[in-house]
Amino acid sequence: MPGKSEAVTRRAEGRSGESGEGSTFVLSRGVVMLFAVACGAAVANVYFSQPLLVTMGHDLGMSPALVGSVVTLTHVGYGLGLFFLVPLGDVADRRRLIVAQLLLLVVALAVVAAAHTAATLLVGMAATGLLAVVTQALVAFAASLAPPAGRGRVVGLVTSGVVIGILLARTASGLMADLAGWRSVYLASASLTALLALVLYRVLPRHSDAPPTTLRYGQLLRSTITLFAREQLLRLRALFGLLVFAAFSALWSSVALPLSEAPYFLPHSAIGALGLIGIAGALAATAAGRLNDRGLSRRTTGIALTLLAVSWLPLAFIRSSLWALVVGVILLDLAVQAVHVTNQTLIYALHPDAGSRLIGGYMVFYSIGSATGAIAATSLYTVAGWGAVCALGATFSCLGLVLWAFTRHGTPDPAAEVTSRSGT
Repeated sequence: MPGKSEAVTRRAEGRSGESGEGSTFVLSRGVVMLFAVACGAAVANVYFSQPLLVTMGHDLGMSPALVGSVVTLTHVGYGLGLFFLVPLGDVADRRRLIVAQLLLLVVALAVVAAAHTAATLLVGMAATGLLAVVTQALVAFAASLAPPAGRGRVVGLVTSGVVIGILLARTASGLMADLAGWRSVYLASASLTALLALVLYRVLPRHSDAPPTTLRYGQLLRSTITLFAREQLLRLRALFGLLVFAAFSALWSSVALPLSEAPYFLPHSAIGALGLIGIAGALAATAAGRLNDRGLSRRTTGIALTLLAVSWLPLAFIRSSLWALVVGVILLDLAVQAVHVTNQTLIYALHPDAGSRLIGGYMVFYSIGSATGAIAATSLYTVAGWGAVCALGATFSCLGLVLWAFTRHGTPDPAAEVTSRSGT
């Protein structure tokens, strides 16, 4: 369908030129790294609790089912923030919006750290998830400042910060909980978040002279739904995001359970350190961005989804070998981050002037997948054990691969078309 692809490309190129933000601000590598650090610090708050669930439950007298809802409510809050907060980046000064969300996040983290009842903890975690969507506001801002031909590289670098933040979240929270208790994790994060709010306020640019969209808030939210109704590629990539993050969450929300039992009995610090194995995911984020700039998004997606399905074979044997866990985690994190960067690069190219709505809408599906994977995996583990969790993760992964196989030739690739035009 060359006609449709060219139309999408012309629209993407035209909107890129209209945004104008990149024309008054030079996106240096240092600023990209600042975006990456801020994204990693913000998203880490969604994952801090995973190695701490058992300790939180004991401290506050929570039942196993209620403890599992800590992760679920955090992701539910994240999903709500993606739909109701992230689109504001298309109509407001992004710098002020980001700083305001970070300061409110400081308050939410303080509530979690001071919680002495299960109800207070759950409210604080939901608010933390809601406000941690500042990560996606930062991704959309970075994408808007990047030149179209190098947008994949920028998105990949910023997303590598997200990956590292997720991995260090588990490691840092496990270590700090062993040294100073689980509350110290959220106090430290609140302090770091406040510092980042100050730095970003001083460094990030304001909106350019180009007028932002004049949509009212209600129209803004409705336009997000309209974008999904109109853009086939957006719907497809959102489904990929849902499935890969359901698989991702199925692993990371439940892996602490078998590792804290016989034969391992690993402490928080050791369980958290296992997340560092997935540092390969950060490398995948950067590499995937460069591949997308070369127009190889379909091939990257197919290879990544194949690796995701394969990763559950070694993961099924972690009770008998930690090396199996190492191999499985590397494959899974590589695959998930490669698909994630590819998704974001492609959908942003559809309508750069609606970047916040596109990224936010796509990430709603990420949050749905993460929440589904978390609650399903923890529930299945209680009933049927680790083998059932692996079967669940493999099912999500194979569904993604089948979806790719049936749709790989049926949708336009705006990023590839923009790349082709840039080279001519």
